[in-house]
Amino acid sequence: MYKAALFDLDGTLINTEHKNREAWARLFRQHRVPYDDSVLRSFTGRPAKEAMADHVASFAGHSIDELCAEAAAYAALPDMPAAVTVDGAMELLDKLQRVGIPLGVVTSGPRDYAESALTTLDVLQLLDVLVTADDVSRGKPDPEGYSAACSALKVEPSQAIVFEDAPAGILAAKRAGIFCVGLTTTHEAHDLTEADVILKDLTDVNWPNIRSSSGSDR
Repeated sequence: MYKAALFDLDGTLINTEHKNREAWARLFRQHRVPYDDSVLRSFTGRPAKEAMADHVASFAGHSIDELCAEAAAYAALPDMPAAVTVDGAMELLDKLQRVGIPLGVVTSGPRDYAESALTTLDVLQLLDVLVTADDVSRGKPDPEGYSAACSALKVEPSQAIVFEDAPAGILAAKRAGIFCVGLTTTHEAHDLTEADVILKDLTDVNWPNIRSSSGSDR
């Protein structure tokens, strides 16, 4: 039934959410702009510039581009938490590649970041398609990225599965008409209710019989 597997990047293949949240938190602290956990969560799974547009009015005299560049600089500092692979990610990618399932990544990050991260994981060469924020006019939760990936792979949305960790990404997948597996790597299960199946990570994926953490399909 399923002929392609599409993955988000941050929080789905690599766990960078703790790093990204700390970078945004430093930005808010540096400019003495109040924030809480809900503010930091609002950046998850969305293009940085789109998410920053919701808060730029609080940063008097600064543009969205300036603030995103500053946050990116914080993320690159050596004292930031290191990124690690999500449990089961490498094993699943290897398994799917060996059985001939086309693979794609659809990320809200820019292409240079995505290619660097995927090269570090040594999986860039496994991908058949990579859709980044630079390739779409509307980011998640808009379905444009996932629709573009299906078109590039020449598969119908009903023939693909998406793996996502963020509500915005899950909405993007569902709006594109794609079966979506939500991972509780960065959000609680109650935040991912739009997903068809919810798993704790990628270790429990039994392709193509995707089961929820409770052992049944949703």
